[in-house]
Amino acid sequence: MANLINLERVSVSYGTRTLLDGVSLGVEDGDAVGVVGRNGDGKTTLLQVLTRTREPDSGRVTHTSGLSVGYLRQGDDFRPDATVREVIVGGAPDHVWAADPTTREVIENLLGGVGLDAAVATLSGGERRRVALAAVLTAGHDVLVLDEPTNHLDIEVIGWLARRLTDRRPRALVVVSHDRWFLDAVCTRTWEVHDGTVDGYEGGYAAYVLARAERARLAAAAETRRQNLMRKELAWLRRGPPARTSKPKFRIQAANELIADEPPPRDSLALQRFAMTRLGKDVFDLHRLRLEVGTPPRTILAELDWSIGPGDRIGLVGVNGTGKTSVLRLLAGELEPAAGAIKRGRTLRIGYLSQALAELDGSARVLDAVEDRKRITQLADGRELSAATLLEDFGFTGDKLTTRIAELSGGERRRLQFLRLLLDEPNVLLLDEPTNDLDIDTLTVIEDFLDGWPGTLIVVTHDRYFLERVTDVTYALVGEGRCVLLPGGIDQYLAQRSDARRAAAPTAAAAKGESAAARQRRTAKELARIENQLTKLEERIAAQHEAMAAAASDHVKLAELNDELQQLLSRKNELEEAWLALAED
Repeated sequence: MANLINLERVSVSYGTRTLLDGVSLGVEDGDAVGVVGRNGDGKTTLLQVLTRTREPDSGRVTHTSGLSVGYLRQGDDFRPDATVREVIVGGAPDHVWAADPTTREVIENLLGGVGLDAAVATLSGGERRRVALAAVLTAGHDVLVLDEPTNHLDIEVIGWLARRLTDRRPRALVVVSHDRWFLDAVCTRTWEVHDGTVDGYEGGYAAYVLARAERARLAAAAETRRQNLMRKELAWLRRGPPARTSKPKFRIQAANELIADEPPPRDSLALQRFAMTRLGKDVFDLHRLRLEVGTPPRTILAELDWSIGPGDRIGLVGVNGTGKTSVLRLLAGELEPAAGAIKRGRTLRIGYLSQALAELDGSARVLDAVEDRKRITQLADGRELSAATLLEDFGFTGDKLTTRIAELSGGERRRLQFLRLLLDEPNVLLLDEPTNDLDIDTLTVIEDFLDGWPGTLIVVTHDRYFLERVTDVTYALVGEGRCVLLPGGIDQYLAQRSDARRAAAPTAAAAKGESAAARQRRTAKELARIENQLTKLEERIAAQHEAMAAAASDHVKLAELNDELQQLLSRKNELEEAWLALAED
């Protein structure tokens, strides 16, 4: 296959640290590459070099002649005065862009509730991120290079994005993501960035875990704990839900031999027994509870009865805006119900990890900030872990131990906050998007810790892999104040969401008893008529602009022409709205 992008002995350094050291690799036609590695090891730098947005210190980067590369950065560089319409469709009117089914699909799935004529500067961070992703997806690039594309997307939209990148794959795809379900669903190759090098593996994330575990076993590496984590994750991948079996290129015999004696990730019964000794029989009891937020009040929970017991491991899902964070704040005691009652157990020690992390003392050093909290913590099996061991597991070694907190990256600060939370030995953990800014190796450490943690766990996350890995049951906020149990987990949630969308979209033709074929013919005829009128109107508007340019020095005439132009533009808006209404019918 053709080599689209090629790196030859590329090196990049920041200060005294080398991120890429003589790296040579290529992106071929048909590749779908997932890039993994710890925070700060150079994943984003590699993407910058691949897209030629950063020149390497040495080595050469070549692109096939005429290659179009779309790059989704972690940040955006929109013009301050740009509108969403300008960023995504170059300012095209609705009847033009909506005629393209690909563009229409992207906008409908990514930008629901975001007006195309809104100024980008007025949007939230999550909305700006989705605008940037939509712009890259609709631009028709040959190669897509995506840095954390699932950030700020809910589980449902992540599933749509995975399907789209698989069904309508560009000539090549390179994606950095900590979302392991997404990587396994989309990618056919994996690059691991570490210690200035890039190791390549065939297959998606599941195959990468197997290959890395095999490599460690064959090399008889001394990193016993690291190998055990990989073995545990491999066992989970092989035994986990069917949703995770999307074409991993396992060598089945090797995988089964490697995990033959690996027990399940956790002993749920033993953890529940231990949790009852710490928590008693009651954790949270909600009785006919009503939760409202905002002004005017918006109902999140209505007349809800819900009992949460010791050792329960609950995942909470729902589309953005349904109130998942508000439910966690209610349980944490930060919000009060509008009606009904919530009873909390007397022995509760709640650890709440919010999306807006509590500020740490920036002048404190990492080791002091942890040892001041606690030096030893105990797991369910009686094992004791020192703060130093946990710091090492969470990636704080060497100079990082004496680094001031203010000098840490966002991901490193989140790791430290999570670690301090665990050292408090809470018996209830409320985690709101805990995977944000964390690399995959850190996530596996957290999952391993939670495997031996006895207590009640409630997780809100868009990371499907993490949710299925650490929880036992799934609840969904489905609107109208309802919170429902999903015995079938995420698969059931996505199926119900799909059914709800289909049920909510009966056609006007069906309502009138008119045949779909007749309705389509009539709609097509009306659309053609409006498009013909719009074409003629565009010609008149162009002529009006020319007339105004010619009369630039005649202010009276210019004012008359401008009035006529506004009438033409108003008529154009009316026709475009009529076209959109028909197209959506």
